[in-house]
Amino acid sequence: MTEGTDLSGRAMTPLSDRTLTELEQKNMDKGSPILIRLFKEEAELEVWKQDRTGHYALLKTYPICRWSGELGPKIREGDRQAPEGFYSITPAQMNPKSQYYLAFNIGYPNAYDRAWGRSGAELMIHGDCSSRGCYAMTDEQITEIYALGREAFFGGQRAFQVQAYPFRMTPTNFAKHRNNPNLAFWKMLKRGNDNFEVTRLEPKVDVCEKHYVFNAQAPANTSFNPSGKCPAYVVPEDITTAVNEKQRQDEFETAELITRGIRTSPIRTGTDGGMHPVFLAALQRQEVGAPDSPLRTAFVSPPGTIPATVVPPHAPDSAIATVTTAPPPAQAALPKGAMATARPMPLSTPTRTVNGSLFANARATATSRETTSAIAPAKAAEAAKPHPHHAIKPVLAAAPGAIRPKPAVVAAAPAKPPESKPAEVDRPSSAASLATNAVAGTAPMQPAGSFESRWSAITSRGRF
Repeated sequence: MTEGTDLSGRAMTPLSDRTLTELEQKNMDKGSPILIRLFKEEAELEVWKQDRTGHYALLKTYPICRWSGELGPKIREGDRQAPEGFYSITPAQMNPKSQYYLAFNIGYPNAYDRAWGRSGAELMIHGDCSSRGCYAMTDEQITEIYALGREAFFGGQRAFQVQAYPFRMTPTNFAKHRNNPNLAFWKMLKRGNDNFEVTRLEPKVDVCEKHYVFNAQAPANTSFNPSGKCPAYVVPEDITTAVNEKQRQDEFETAELITRGIRTSPIRTGTDGGMHPVFLAALQRQEVGAPDSPLRTAFVSPPGTIPATVVPPHAPDSAIATVTTAPPPAQAALPKGAMATARPMPLSTPTRTVNGSLFANARATATSRETTSAIAPAKAAEAAKPHPHHAIKPVLAAAPGAIRPKPAVVAAAPAKPPESKPAEVDRPSSAASLATNAVAGTAPMQPAGSFESRWSAITSRGRF
C-alpha cells in the first residue's frame, strides 16, 4: 500500500461471506494471486484468481460503470483515452485515500508507452463512476476489487497484472474492426491474450523494438530494451504451438465472417467512452429533469450506487462517427418534388491488406458481392422514373451506429398501383392523364372504346 497511509476504514473492508464462499467453491484461497482483464467495448472488468492447481480461473465479472474516450490506446495527456496494454500493479500503487473512494494506479505509461513517447499519468481503476481517462466502477465494486488485490498482496503476490483490451479478442470483433488504424496494435495485444488463454498462466511481458513480446526467454546476461533491438530470445515450444494454432483458427473464422459480409464498426463514435448496459438501463429508469442534464437521482442497483452527478455517454454523433466504406452506387436523379429514397449503406471494405492473403481474399469476395447487389437497385431506379407528383414510398436504412431517422410524411392523392408496375402510379382517368404518365419510349395506353383506341385500330389495319 502507499507508504504512510492508514489501512483502516474502507481500504480494510473484509471480503463478504458470499465472496469467501465463492472462492471455496472455485477451489481458490483468499490470498492467492489475482489478474485483472478489462474490455472497453463490452464495458466489463474480469477478476481472475489462481486456484489450487496453480492456474488462473475466472472469479467474477464486474460491469464497468464508466470509461472515456474511443477504442484505441492512450497517446497523450488530456486526450481522455483510457489506456490499453499490459500493466503491473504493485502495493505502492494502491490508494486507500483516493478522492474517488478507493483506487489503484494502472501504471501508465509502461515501458511500451514510453518507447513510443506517450504522455499522461495518474490513470486509475477507481470508484465514483466518473472517468477522464480512467476505468471507473461504483464504490461498492471497487471496495471488493480493492480487497481482492489487498488479500493477494497479503498472500505474497508482489504485483498483479492488468490486461486492458479494446474489446474481447474474438474473430467477430476483429472482423468488425478490420478497418481501424489501431488494428496492428490490437493484433499484438491479442498475442498476449492468447498466451494467457491457452496456458491460464500470467504471461511474462517484455518490450523490445517498440513492441510487446510474451513468455520470451532471453539468453543469460542479456535484457530487453524497449526501444532497442530484441535479443535472441526463445518462447517455450508448447506455448508457441498452442498460440499459433489458436491464432490460425481465429484468423480463419475472421476471414469467413468478412466473406459473409459482416459490417465494420465506426472508427470514431463521438460518444466519449462507454458504460455497461446495466447502468444505462438503470439511468433511463431513474432519469429526471431535462434529457441532456447531467444530474440524475442517486439510487442503488445490483452493481452498486450510481452517483447523482454521473454523466453517461451521449448518443453517437453521425457527423463524427467515421467508418471506411466503399462508395455508394450511382442513383438516378429524382424529379423535383419526389421524396428521396435512402439506400442501404454498402458493406465496408478494407483499404489495406490485413494479415496476408487470407484476409485479402475474403475482403475481395465480400467486395464483389457488395458490388453485384448494388447494381440491381440502380437499374430499377432508372427504369421506374416516377412522375413528379407521385410520392415514392421511403425505404430507410441507417448506417451502423447512426440514429435511424423517422420517415417524413408526404401528402399524395390516393392511388392504386397497377400490378405490372414496380413504382406507385395513379390509375389514369383520361387520355390526357395517360399522356402525362406515359413512360418514355413506349406507346400510351388508351381507354377501351374511346375514339383514340378505335382510330388506332383502324390505322393499324391500314398500316399492316
